[in-house]
Amino acid sequence: METIVTGGAGFIGSCLIAKLNSEGINDIIVVDRVGKSDSWKNLSGKKISDYLDIDALPDYLKKNKPGLILHMGACSATTETDTSYLMENNYRYTRLLAEYSAARKVHFLYASSGATYGDGSFGYNDSNEVSAKLAPLNAYGYSKQLFDLHAIKTGLDKKITGFKFFNVFGPNEYHKGDMKSVIAKAYPSVLAGSSMKLYKSYLNEYGHGEQKRDFIYIKDAVEMVWYFVKHPGKKGIYNIGTGKARSWNDLAKAMFKAAGRQPEIEYIDMPEALRGKYQYFTQADTAKLIKSGCRHKCMELEESVKDYASYLKDGKYL
Repeated sequence: METIVTGGAGFIGSCLIAKLNSEGINDIIVVDRVGKSDSWKNLSGKKISDYLDIDALPDYLKKNKPGLILHMGACSATTETDTSYLMENNYRYTRLLAEYSAARKVHFLYASSGATYGDGSFGYNDSNEVSAKLAPLNAYGYSKQLFDLHAIKTGLDKKITGFKFFNVFGPNEYHKGDMKSVIAKAYPSVLAGSSMKLYKSYLNEYGHGEQKRDFIYIKDAVEMVWYFVKHPGKKGIYNIGTGKARSWNDLAKAMFKAAGRQPEIEYIDMPEALRGKYQYFTQADTAKLIKSGCRHKCMELEESVKDYASYLKDGKYL
């Protein structure tokens, strides 16, 4: 069965390819636009059959029918201000692939985002009813939300499967620059003896560093997606998270423990431009995921940070 992985040289896409290879699936076409980035290193050692630029895929699909499309490709920069680019790349391209797949009965799975939940005013339930109310805080989140809404409105969500990824971290994110996880950015300096800098809180109900996120390790996220690869009858849009929010202080302490040091945390001012858009709490509601039959048990934060540290120390890839 031919499998297409868009964003295959990226973070989640390349880790999914590693999983596919481990399951004996090697007939994989990577669709991406690596350009001058180091993301090509994510493909080194992987077994693939071909590589296509993102602009070449529509013509390829006119002549070929894959068995599976894992659409992980997108501009994932939450700071991107070119909304026209985001709409074309994240919304329109996803719609093209989804409608092709539905019409030709190709198993299609795509990446949405936890960013669609905005400030969390409506909670983090992945039901269609809640999705219709959401107001993302940035253009990236909106571009993802727009396709989710299109899928729900047209009934496409009954023919395809989407994933609202929460705060994913782990090997193969090294090329992402400012969009890398805090762990990837800070661990080398923590290992070298520096303090860990966290934003101060500007809400009375949260202490400094007690803002919380649903941090999910890439290995756990991949296993959840793999469940839906193996169960093509499971359609709809699902949260991909641990279902357990942890604080930035917890994350920092886990990093220091992995580095063999006592915690040394410094709280710094949050930039003015960020204060009105900052999420103080995210936590995936996993009830729908569990109901689907996906009961993967995620690593505890401390365990996953320790595992990731072994990759960061040696610059290893998944």
